[in-house]
Amino acid sequence: MRIKHLIIVISIFLVSSQSMICQEKITWDHLAKVTFTEKYFPAWDTYFLYPHYKESVKQLEGKKITISGYFLDVDPEGKLFLISKNPMASCFFCGGAGPETAMEVQFKKMQKFKTDDVVTFTGILKLNPDDPEHFNYILTEAVGRFK
Repeated sequence: MRIKHLIIVISIFLVSSQSMICQEKITWDHLAKVTFTEKYFPAWDTYFLYPHYKESVKQLEGKKITISGYFLDVDPEGKLFLISKNPMASCFFCGGAGPETAMEVQFKKMQKFKTDDVVTFTGILKLNPDDPEHFNYILTEAVGRFK
């Protein structure tokens, strides 16, 4: 009977360790490995910057990642949230940084943060080259904590 309990404890430990190993802490430098070209989107009758992700970025897609940055609440309706390499005053929209410096956050369960709070998020990275209604990087199932 003791061996059975020991096997269960070891199995739980291995599963817990494996889930921690599968989580990758990344920095904004990882996400900067992308180039952009203008691409015409007929539905919008305009050009948008189209990302060409480097292989190292493509390998992160679908993986659980952790990243830190500035929380940006940019939607008055409370439907679009971002994490950014830079604070609001120098973010992608306001300060001339590129689209690779911001990531859309889709919460697993809604959390409250204020603009420019320094936050660490963990979630699943999704690459989005084709939908101009969303950011090029999307963090799904996101859970945040103050850094």
